[in-house]
Amino acid sequence: MKKTITRYTCLLAASFLLLTACDSKLDVLPTQTIDESTALSTSRDVEVTLIGCYDGMQDVDVYGGAFQVASELLGNDVELNFGGTFQNLLELFNKQITTANSTATLTWNDSYNTINRCNNVLSALDVVDEDKRARIEGEARFIRGSLFFELVRLYARAWGDGDNNLNPGIPLVLTPTRGVNEDNYPARSSVAAVYAQVLDDLTKAKQLLPASNTIYATKNAASAQLSRVYLMQGNYAGARDEANAVIESGRQRLVTPFSSLFFTYLTNGGANPEEYIFSMIVTQQDGSNAINTYFGVNFSAIPGTSGRGDIRVLPAHLNLYEAGDVRRNFFVTTNNTFTQKHLDTFGNVLLFRLAEMYLTRAEANFRLSTVVGATPLEDLNRIRTRAGLGAATTATLDAILRERQLELAFEGHRLHDWKRTRRNIGTRPYNSPMLILPIPQREMDVNKNLVQNEGY
Repeated sequence: MKKTITRYTCLLAASFLLLTACDSKLDVLPTQTIDESTALSTSRDVEVTLIGCYDGMQDVDVYGGAFQVASELLGNDVELNFGGTFQNLLELFNKQITTANSTATLTWNDSYNTINRCNNVLSALDVVDEDKRARIEGEARFIRGSLFFELVRLYARAWGDGDNNLNPGIPLVLTPTRGVNEDNYPARSSVAAVYAQVLDDLTKAKQLLPASNTIYATKNAASAQLSRVYLMQGNYAGARDEANAVIESGRQRLVTPFSSLFFTYLTNGGANPEEYIFSMIVTQQDGSNAINTYFGVNFSAIPGTSGRGDIRVLPAHLNLYEAGDVRRNFFVTTNNTFTQKHLDTFGNVLLFRLAEMYLTRAEANFRLSTVVGATPLEDLNRIRTRAGLGAATTATLDAILRERQLELAFEGHRLHDWKRTRRNIGTRPYNSPMLILPIPQREMDVNKNLVQNEGY
């Protein structure tokens, strides 16, 4: 079951720009399609299509929850338990995924549909008002680059697991899809090629985006995503510098108490805390939060909470916290234990927040023996202090990674952090084929240029 809030749909952004014809004989020129020169002929048309890109981005099978839930279920073995009845999620948790898995299928389809909307925007920049053109291009590139990044992390081998130039990644579709036939079915580009495109999109987005952009993508959002890409590649200088750029911008700050980071609708009127860099906005009229659906639970002591209570937190996770850590208290227990991070029915879906940037800078500085922005110990202690802990006297890589694990728990980092640091997930090595989603069978059946992942 998906919790779906009514959303407006941008028809101009549909993959093939289809419109329904009227059967009336009074229609002198009946049409079933609108030519792209008409559909995207004005700046306003392109702006509306860009809104459709965000609408696709916040879909429950994309950044509205599927990316994050898949990472947590695939990346956990003993700290979480899945007690729900949905076969698609049970397959992810058990690492016994079929090629017909609905999460793998819908995440692939809905992501590429959104990428196509971005391609429509990018193909029509010449009609956009000059004072808006750079921002609109930056937003479309940010969304497209982010989706390529998430897809290659889920459907391909991790960066550095073998030859990046030979490992199949995902198809790179960079122009609008007007029609599909056997001559233009895309093959999978290499992992290296996909990462190159991701960096190209996000770097250009960072250059084009404004520092402030209401609820939409900003320069700091692009830098935060770049820091993740570089960290995944083991490019610690790049990850450090992008994280440092966000921190030094001064546009976000660590907020206290820790609990004020969440419940954006229940206690913050729907507004993001000042620590948030970028999120998917959810209201009673628009948006969706599938993380709430599966991680959340209706807890009577906190009105306005909801969720299926499918994903439960186990003692193995709770026992990781030190005495006095306020984050250890941010759970509720009924028959099972649940994180409070995702109880809010209409809570915004967090993508990036400042604490992650401090932890990325700390890790990168430590690995490189550099001091850019602050020492690793200073950044580590910023997070520890906010959690109510005493300051550490030394910084180690294990301490930084442990702090990252606890601070960012259940926010969609688990699988990717374990893969990039080459840690086993249970008894499975980080590069087990069972930790990679299959190319959906329906795609394999139609597109003979695709190759399936190992083990499927």
